[in-house]
Amino acid sequence: MKKGLIALSPLMVFILFYLVTSIIAGDFYKIPITVAFMVSSIYAVIIFNGKPLMARINTFSRGAATEQMMLMIWIFVLAGAFAYSAKQMGCIDATVNLTLSLLPPQMLLAGMFLAACFISLSIGTSVGTIAALVPIAAGVADETGLSIAMMTAVIVGGSFFGDNLSFISDTTIMATQTQNCRLSDKFRVNIFIVAPAALIILVVYLLMGQGTSAPQHIPPVEWIKVMPYLVVLISAILGMNVMAVLTTGILLTGIIGIFTGGFDLFGWFGAMGKGILSMGELIIVTLMAAGILELIRQQGGIDFIIQQLTRRVTSKRGAELSIAALVSLVDICTANNTVAILTVGGITKEVGDRFGVDNKKCASILDTFSCTIQGIIPYGAQMLIAAGLASINPVAILPYLYYPFTLGIVALLSILLRYPKRYS
Repeated sequence: MKKGLIALSPLMVFILFYLVTSIIAGDFYKIPITVAFMVSSIYAVIIFNGKPLMARINTFSRGAATEQMMLMIWIFVLAGAFAYSAKQMGCIDATVNLTLSLLPPQMLLAGMFLAACFISLSIGTSVGTIAALVPIAAGVADETGLSIAMMTAVIVGGSFFGDNLSFISDTTIMATQTQNCRLSDKFRVNIFIVAPAALIILVVYLLMGQGTSAPQHIPPVEWIKVMPYLVVLISAILGMNVMAVLTTGILLTGIIGIFTGGFDLFGWFGAMGKGILSMGELIIVTLMAAGILELIRQQGGIDFIIQQLTRRVTSKRGAELSIAALVSLVDICTANNTVAILTVGGITKEVGDRFGVDNKKCASILDTFSCTIQGIIPYGAQMLIAAGLASINPVAILPYLYYPFTLGIVALLSILLRYPKRYS
């Protein structure tokens, strides 16, 4: 027991350091998460007994530089370049205008939810979707007399639809890479869980939206600027390699952006560069977390936590529940669903393999429960950004977060009822 706890202590140091310092500062984003990982990385190297210092550092480096980790980093680089260049050439604005121009008045709530779902599915980020749509949602609320907190919650909920499902979402990439399954395979499992939750909430919004008046002064739609998102979405669903999908999207944003005057050649290069740099923190966190987990694994920490988590587990259902609980707990502590998946991904793979859980179902559980928790914690980046843009308290949004709560319930039922049966 003592040896196992010592092996796992780098994770405890990371969580406690990040949690305690954030509480003291009164802000969960006051302390850079890279600093928390640096402290826990140094600690992990120090306590790794029985080897010289350089041997410990080499073990850490081997964990960080595996083929799987480097592939993940290349994907992050391409995703950053695509997302930022698409934003700069007007893809988001064009997609928003298209969605709003198609909405009848009674479908405002449902339409804004669909817009958030579509955009987040296309760009793979909840934060980007919230930044694009919350100002519009707040304006719609002002014009129609709807609650600003409710309209903001509609966007927050829809943004996690794509964060959970998109082929270019960092949580999807992280979940599939750590569980060694294809993006398209995880999507097929995930859609069985996500679709019922989304349809339930869509019906709720349709019923709530009756009698609502339409917004005015919608800008004209620039159809050609919607094309990069559509091509990325369709090609990814058809099973194209994620790196090929992202490269195609980058080329399209460049061609269309230059053609429409969104930027010139050097502006496109600059946009891609800024997008790649924007992924820097995530890349650094990925490397350090992988190094820490390798040291933990070498000292038997993963075996210990599997033993403790599964000592009363006698079935696949119990294993899946333990995976859901673990990623949820870590997300509550770190307020970052990508980091939560990265932190427990290796342990989850071991648990899943031991009890015969389909790796596609494991990836789906990791992604779905981390997005559920991230979608309801008031100190998460998504809630803070949404509240800031709407000029309201993040706690005011909580009662209206119908989709994240429904998604969590459906995901829990999928474990208890062994659904979808093909993957359970």
